[in-house]
This record gives sequence, C-alpha cells and structure tokens, in this order.
Amino acid sequence: MARFDSPVGRYVHFDLAGHDHRVYFEEAGAGIPILLQHTAGAHGSQWRHLFEDERITSRFRLIAYDLPFHGKSLPPATDAWWTREYLLTTEFLMSVPVALAAALELDRPVYMGCSIGGLLALDLARYHGDRFRAVIGLEPALKVEGNLDALRGFWHPRVSNEYKAALMYGLMAPTSPEPFRRETVFVYSQGWPPAFLGDLYFYITDHDLRGEAAKVDTTQCAVHLLSGEYDYSATPALGRAAHDAIPGSTWALMEGIGHFPMSENPERFIAALLPVLDRIAATGPAASATPAPATRQE
Repeated sequence: MARFDSPVGRYVHFDLAGHDHRVYFEEAGAGIPILLQHTAGAHGSQWRHLFEDERITSRFRLIAYDLPFHGKSLPPATDAWWTREYLLTTEFLMSVPVALAAALELDRPVYMGCSIGGLLALDLARYHGDRFRAVIGLEPALKVEGNLDALRGFWHPRVSNEYKAALMYGLMAPTSPEPFRRETVFVYSQGWPPAFLGDLYFYITDHDLRGEAAKVDTTQCAVHLLSGEYDYSATPALGRAAHDAIPGSTWALMEGIGHFPMSENPERFIAALLPVLDRIAATGPAASATPAPATRQE
C-alpha cells in the first residue's frame, strides 16, 4: 500500500448563473481529460478507485469534481441561496462541466457521470456535443418516471441522512463487496440534507430527452452507455432504450453491479469500462498530456 494516494485536490473559481463558484476537484493521470460527475447527494470521492488504476491514469487525466452545494464545493457567497428551495435544474447541471472544462482549459474532454450524471451525459451530448469528444453515461435513461412530492420525506426534520443512505444500500448488487457497499452508504450519510431531494428534481422531473435523443450527433460526440444489472432505479431496460434512441451509441450491461458501479464494485466496473476507454483512446491523440493550471476566471 502506497503512503499517498494518487489524486491531488484544489479549488477553481468560475461563474455559474451569475455568481462566482469555488468548486473543488481532485485529479490524477495524464492524457485525454475525463470529467467525473458523482451521483445525487454525494461527492467526488465515489471515483477514488479509478485514480489508482494505471491502465486508466497512464492514458487519461481524471478530474472528479464536487457539484456546488456538495462535498467541499460551498455555496456561492454572493447569493442568498438559503432563502429558496434547492432544486437542481438541467440548465444549471449542464453548465457545471461546461464551465469547468473552460476554466481548466480542456480541449474537448470526455465526460463520465453516474445516476444524475448518467442522465446528464445524454443532455451534454445533445446540447453541448461540440465541447466533448465523448460522454460515458452510467445508469442512463431518457426519462426516469417518479413523483417528487412522494419523496419529500428525504428532507424532513424527523428523517436523518442515515435513512437515505440505507435506501442506497438496496440499490447495489448483493454480490458487490461489503466494504465498498458500506463506503458508498457512508458517503450518502454525509451530504447537506436538502441536496439529495433537490438533486432528484433533475433526476425525476426536469430531465426528459425522449423527444431529443434522435438528434444526438454521435459523429461529433461519441455516446457510450453502461447499465448495472441490479439497478432498479435507472434500470437496464431504460439504458437499452436510450441506446436504441441514439443512433451510433454503444450500450453494455454490467453484470453483478447495481446503481453505483464505480464505488460499489470498482474491479468489476473497471473491467467493463476499459473497452470503452480503449475505443475513445483509439479515436485520436490526447488533447492535453500535461495538466493545465486551475486559474480563476475574471
């Protein structure tokens, strides 16, 4: 066991919705940059296992960031955010990786996200395909049906974060290693209480690409989709339907994996991911072999 893990963390400033945001990210590796988006109510530590795999970091620069209001990315100091309900919209969520890529001066990076991030992969391919060479959607769907009002208990003074975390335990495969399932649950118990429900606004209400999926240009931005066998939220059927609706996309079923592939069973997930990364690497040289400095945008 090495004394130090590979990633190095820092903050970068950029504008989102008219406010300066101080966003935390960790990175490791060199080569084609990949922006890594965590799941609802969580933070970037979910990606830690990828940072230690040289088969990935020898060719790709991994950048895992915390969304505003998540992890170490604090709310903007210039906005009275506490005066309104937190609701994550498609427009705001799309703006984060786009602005981050610009702030880090990345040349058409790859984007990979899970759950809300897996849905976001499809939105980015449709509306910002010129900015990304490829997207990888984990647990993707064109639309996840649900009733946000029925989930108001996820933010209630009598309901603890431990309850939300326990529900996430049931979204993972029973065969995933127990320590990693518990680690995934632990991350979910840490979040700002309104964040999970607010993120589900995007997941259940705001995201709907059913009428736009056929317009995704996979010759401009490649689309690769992976679904976990045991995911009963963004089910394999939803992932396959997204693939069928997007000409030129790829899709694969990850056996023995649930809703959190990168954290619940990293070994099995990386085995499924490597062929996708090989395909992306074969399309052209790395955009930036040397990490660009994170400078504040004026």
